[in-house]
Amino acid sequence: MKSKKWHFWALLAFLLMGGSVVNLWEHVGEASVVRRELKEFPETLGQWRQRGADMRFDAQTESVLRADDYLSRDYLLPDGRWANFYVGYYASQRNGATYHSPLNCLPGAGWTLNDPATIQITPAGGGAPFEANRYIIQNGEVRQLLIYWYQGRGRAVASEYWGKIYTVVDSVKLRRSDGAMVRVLVPIQKSEADALALASDLAAQVSPALPSFIPN
Repeated sequence: MKSKKWHFWALLAFLLMGGSVVNLWEHVGEASVVRRELKEFPETLGQWRQRGADMRFDAQTESVLRADDYLSRDYLLPDGRWANFYVGYYASQRNGATYHSPLNCLPGAGWTLNDPATIQITPAGGGAPFEANRYIIQNGEVRQLLIYWYQGRGRAVASEYWGKIYTVVDSVKLRRSDGAMVRVLVPIQKSEADALALASDLAAQVSPALPSFIPN
């Protein structure tokens, strides 16, 4: 009986303390972070060069996306092969605005997602490797290779679930819930292996530049 009472009071104290911390953070607000706007993202990344102007979505898409900042840009290699790079950044995820998983968005746009896997990305110039999701997506006769991951507060993770867990933990620990979804799309022309090599290379090139725009 005494043991049960001890557990009850310990749990009650933990809940009260947790509630107090959450209320305090709600009162003082989230910690501010310094970052660069994504429109300033490098135009040159290794052998990749920006192709054309940055793309902007229509008002309806932006209202659904609810990103505080985003970038959609094509990059081109000297041999003419290209890839699309997208980042959607959210300064806070406490108000319901959060990154949209491609698993939810793409099927609604008519794409099917096949051959799910995870791959390892090693940042160019060194840095800790991280996992990204990989899919073959198709809409009619169009096939593309997709890789994406979630990044923010010093982490890059493939799992949306772990991304959400880290967001909750960091919201309490760091008073931050900012983060982004990062995506690379490559049309499948020669082969899936060639498209994967291109997507992995661009991901490796963009990774070292991301912390200036998605703060650690």
